[in-house]
Amino acid sequence: MFDRETQVVDCRHGMGLGKGGGLAQRGTLSEAGRPDVIAIAMSPGRRHITKPVCELTSGMRHENIQVSVLVLNAGSGIPNVGMVSGSFGINPEEVAQITRHKLAVIHVGNIRDHVVKKIGAILKDADIPAIVVSQTPLDFEDFAEAGIRTRSVKPKDEYILTRGKVMEIVTGITRGETCPRDKLNELVKHVKTTMQSIYN
Repeated sequence: MFDRETQVVDCRHGMGLGKGGGLAQRGTLSEAGRPDVIAIAMSPGRRHITKPVCELTSGMRHENIQVSVLVLNAGSGIPNVGMVSGSFGINPEEVAQITRHKLAVIHVGNIRDHVVKKIGAILKDADIPAIVVSQTPLDFEDFAEAGIRTRSVKPKDEYILTRGKVMEIVTGITRGETCPRDKLNELVKHVKTTMQSIYN
């Protein structure tokens, strides 16, 4: 028995296709013993680094939450900009890996427009409730205006673009910086509450 409860985390799905983040390279997946929560990280690089995701994952596991980690293969940049490289994208295999879980915790950055577009791109095909973790301040209306389903603000019917739904938002978590304890506590509270509603 380690700590409060033993958790088994599989080796990563692959060795990764790019540099950065140690073992947590882009295009990698580590799966927990039970597919409850999946933490989704953008690709590591000069600007998008995975440090906050590692801390968030460790904090959730410390609270006995089973967490898998997916580092997206093309997680940096902006969705749908037509660039050959450097643009955000999510492939069908990653969608399948995400939807095997009950809840997604998605870590994104500090540019509001990029954050909204990335969440929309992930939840377009991934039919899963999600908690958004970002540096920039956001609210449910920001997502609803972009056609993203949310827990409390509904997009206009003709503009609904996603199968997945934003359930909670945690802001003020800076990429590359140590996650404040109060923000980690806020995330854990939201994860536990959302998981309880899923199981009930």
